[in-house]
Amino acid sequence: MSETKFSDAKIALISLHGLIRGHEPELGRDADTGGQVKYVLELAKELGQRKDVSEVELITRQIFDSRVSDDYAQVEEQLADNVRIIRLPFGPKKYLRKEALWPYIEMFIDQALIHFKRHGLPDIIHGHYADAGLAGAYLSRLLHIPFVFTGHSLGRVKRERLMANASNAANIEKTYNLTQRIEAEEFALETAAMVVTSTNQEVEQQYGIYDHYIPARMEVIPPGVDLDSFTTDPVDAEKTPIVQQLNRFLREPDKPIILAMARPDERKNLEMLVKIFGESERLQEAANLVMILGTREDLRDLPKSQRKIIRHVMTIIDVYDLYGKIAYPKSHHPSEVPLLYRYVTQTRGVFVNAALTEPFGLTLLEAAGSGLPIVATNDGGPRDIIANCKNGLLVDPLDEKAIEHALLRILTDPEKWDEWSKNGLEGAREHYAWSNHARRYLRDLNDILSTSPPPALASPANRRQIPKFDRMIITDLDNTLTGDDEALHELIEMIKANPNVGFGIATGRPLASAKKLIEELNLPMPDFLDIAVGTELYYGKDLVLDTSWRNQIGYQWKRDEICEALSSLPGFYMQSDDHQSEFKISYEIDKSKAPNLTEIKRTLRQAGLKASVVLSLDMYLDIIPVRGGSEYSMRHFLYRWGFAPEKVLVGGDCGNDEGMLKGRTLGVVVGNHSPELNRLKKWPRIYFAEGHHARGIIEGIHYYQFLDNIIIPNDSVDEQLVENQS
Repeated sequence: MSETKFSDAKIALISLHGLIRGHEPELGRDADTGGQVKYVLELAKELGQRKDVSEVELITRQIFDSRVSDDYAQVEEQLADNVRIIRLPFGPKKYLRKEALWPYIEMFIDQALIHFKRHGLPDIIHGHYADAGLAGAYLSRLLHIPFVFTGHSLGRVKRERLMANASNAANIEKTYNLTQRIEAEEFALETAAMVVTSTNQEVEQQYGIYDHYIPARMEVIPPGVDLDSFTTDPVDAEKTPIVQQLNRFLREPDKPIILAMARPDERKNLEMLVKIFGESERLQEAANLVMILGTREDLRDLPKSQRKIIRHVMTIIDVYDLYGKIAYPKSHHPSEVPLLYRYVTQTRGVFVNAALTEPFGLTLLEAAGSGLPIVATNDGGPRDIIANCKNGLLVDPLDEKAIEHALLRILTDPEKWDEWSKNGLEGAREHYAWSNHARRYLRDLNDILSTSPPPALASPANRRQIPKFDRMIITDLDNTLTGDDEALHELIEMIKANPNVGFGIATGRPLASAKKLIEELNLPMPDFLDIAVGTELYYGKDLVLDTSWRNQIGYQWKRDEICEALSSLPGFYMQSDDHQSEFKISYEIDKSKAPNLTEIKRTLRQAGLKASVVLSLDMYLDIIPVRGGSEYSMRHFLYRWGFAPEKVLVGGDCGNDEGMLKGRTLGVVVGNHSPELNRLKKWPRIYFAEGHHARGIIEGIHYYQFLDNIIIPNDSVDEQLVENQS
């Protein structure tokens, strides 16, 4: 049982993309700075007010870019006494769209480990969206800290929608990296102790299509609304700049307002709304239409997809000659949004969200909290909101007449308008206050923490098992150190001549086999020995076992059941006993007969088994525990003994080395590497040597000037990689 009392709990919220700051968040500035940013900020602030939470950290990306405010370069921003934003640098300094962040997730993980080492481990890690889901789940597995996941939107759902409207699957994949995103979501779902969702429909129709969907882990906890900001307090129109902006567009500004507020996205169905208004004389007589489409300085600078939507809207306005009847200001201040809702309520108007799909709909809650009746799409969150608040009408987003009639009913029935307005105010406070969300959230976290053992790395090691080296060289054994005796001898002498440099080996071989080969090669016994694909760790000549790693590695490991699940697959051949170990099952596979990696993983998932699958040299397949693998074991080693990743050179040649090559360490791929590593050729801090075997490691040592004042020339690869992915 955990020794952590929930009153002492520290919560780490991770949200990596978009622009996050506490004061005047730039919501709607771009596709990545919207509802999720608002959600994590308000969740962090609310949790910080609870007596049973000691500290909340909202961890995001540090950005240095002249195109955005210097606020995003600040390492820390205090939101409350015990709540702060932490910005960690990873990847290029400039602002990136979320699809371009994937190559740098391991860098974030390494930075987060450094942060936790300095400031203490959290008790809960909560990842938001797929990118932070991947990073948070990885940190959870490594540190053995319970993990919570909120997807916000999901890759499988997006792929289905995009494929239904387009035929070029390759372009969709190139633009959105959906395969990587979906695999990250599966990884997060597999790891999560709890998945926080907004609606039952989201659980059943979205999470339900994932291999790692486990209904018992799903918790429907609707987001809250800031009821201090969204009120019915009167607005002085003449002294309110946003109202004056609207009035510049409108011939009859005293009419009720139909308000739509959404970033320009094809899912939001904005063009249809303008078309409905343009074709309805009754709507034009009854009200003005106001479209708040994010903010823009120059339309030409917007992403192509957003620019296209706004130009379509403007074209429809022109076709129906709606000038003087519709307002579409180019920008607004975030603090003006509550004023806008209140003003529209004063005009006895209506808020409309006719999006094609709507996972939740925070704007609907803001309207409800302002006493503004709503018309909303009959999908996802709006169903629950209107069922709870009884403050408006649901419509089919593709039925133009239904949308027109719903808007007219609210605008022309004063008694129903009053009823819906009153219901919205009461329902928002009863069902969607942030205090209610936090209470249910913390109740569930308390259940998780009460059954979770304390993290092994929360306690310092009893005594240091390795000398205090200045830096470390860690390499694979087979095909990296073997194959060139002359170069290997030169490498050994180089390490011996630098006593400040530690030497480590990471190999897929079990202990007896690894020791035998080390002796045959006349290698010194390594200071750090990582064997059996990162499932066992030993230190020094006496091979002292890392018991903290050993005690955690067997989490949910079911060796016999895994063997049984894979026994019927074609092209699978069990390797000999000397390649097997307690936490490693090794096969040779015939790729012409065997299923691909995705299908192998799915077989295990569908059998309810948790395991990692590692393919090397296109023929050697290892199945290990979810907490195993050289990428985890090496970072465990660095964290436990305080090594900076920038002072660790890692060398390898095949697929089971990939995890430890990525990140903030200095990677070297030898010239005789297997094809599966080619995908890392443009990744930062991974050098592809021309020299084979140990000669390639020596080449990498010189490339980084590793034995002198270390340099990292391939950090500049970042910019090229981003351009290729953008």
